Amino acid sequence: MAKLPVSPLARPLPEMPPLAGVRLATAEAGIRYKGRADVLLAEFAEGTTVAGVFTKNLCPGAPVTYCREALQGGVARGLVVNAGNANVFNGVAGMRAVETTARAAAQTLGTTADQIFLASTGVIGEPLPAHKIVAVMDELQGRLAADGFAQAAGAIMTTDTFAKGATRRAKIGGVEVTINGIAKGSGMIAPDMATMLAFIFTDAAIPAQAMQAMLAKGVEHSFNCITIDSDTSTSDTVLLFATGQAGNKPVDDAAHLADFRRALHEVLHELALLVVRDGEGAQKLVTITVEGAVSHASAKRIGLAIANSPLVKTAIAGEDANWGRIVMAVGKAGEPADRDRLGVAVGGVWMAQNGGVVPGYDETPVVAHMKGGEIEITVDIGLGDGHATVWTCDLTHGYIDINGSYRS
Repeated sequence: MAKLPVSPLARPLPEMPPLAGVRLATAEAGIRYKGRADVLLAEFAEGTTVAGVFTKNLCPGAPVTYCREALQGGVARGLVVNAGNANVFNGVAGMRAVETTARAAAQTLGTTADQIFLASTGVIGEPLPAHKIVAVMDELQGRLAADGFAQAAGAIMTTDTFAKGATRRAKIGGVEVTINGIAKGSGMIAPDMATMLAFIFTDAAIPAQAMQAMLAKGVEHSFNCITIDSDTSTSDTVLLFATGQAGNKPVDDAAHLADFRRALHEVLHELALLVVRDGEGAQKLVTITVEGAVSHASAKRIGLAIANSPLVKTAIAGEDANWGRIVMAVGKAGEPADRDRLGVAVGGVWMAQNGGVVPGYDETPVVAHMKGGEIEITVDIGLGDGHATVWTCDLTHGYIDINGSYRS
């Protein structure tokens, strides 16, 4: 498939500092793409702890199955990611490819296969040529370096038009720690975990169980609040690795980890929005805030019904201030709603309140807002205190072009 133009909503990749205990390398294995890196190898210091959240799709890829098992050990020495082939729906051959890759990486890094984590992204249903990954292991080993985050972010891309990364600093017990994160995702994006690949690295010392709780909660309020096309990928993986090299005392109580949790959630949130900004064919980033629902969960489900509506998304693409489509989406969500209490605002301008058009409503500022690159929609259900915010993008003909030629 031809190289795609960079999304107009793109953000530059930040400078991500080296992290003690993390070395990265990329290589061109030629799995599907030519002339670009498509394999990432990360090496972690001994004693690195790991947490992970995976897709809820009931047809997961072989790497997801493998990682779920490996996660039980709570420690990691390496990570291998390939782009171009998802290693999904390949049966026994898929698991053999995963095992072959894990063994090769373990030998390269001087560890055991159960401490190697794997992720694959790309076409579904085609056998993964694991021998091509094995063939570049020596090359990868020779390239391992602490300053490889930018290259790593590029190597895991598929239909992404720009590399995605985020970095933050925090303190644990007075000791400064750093968090770097990279992600890939552009299509087949819908909440039900993370619906893409994301890898978070920190030099902090944190027990695996404490990390798991923080990661799961952070994902729920970031990646699980985005949608591009309502399709939940078979390969969704978010992994968090903590090398313990910063020198802080390992702690697992919430109070001592409050600043780290803040920084982690900021990284997850930033990465999630970068995925939306790179939605296939996207021209507009859409923030949907639902207020006055009977519960937070209900507000989120209503927000996602709006965000996933093709009619809402195409109206936004056409810069049409059609609030009737938003009302339709609220009504189809299956959540408590009262048409006579409903309010809708776009760009901070209330178009309808208490179930009817606002007297004297002037569409002019709303039309101007719709022409921008970032659209804000607010819905007041008028029934309670539940609220939630979700993010999506518009639906353009570019989405059809990209997905209609994905395998060519």
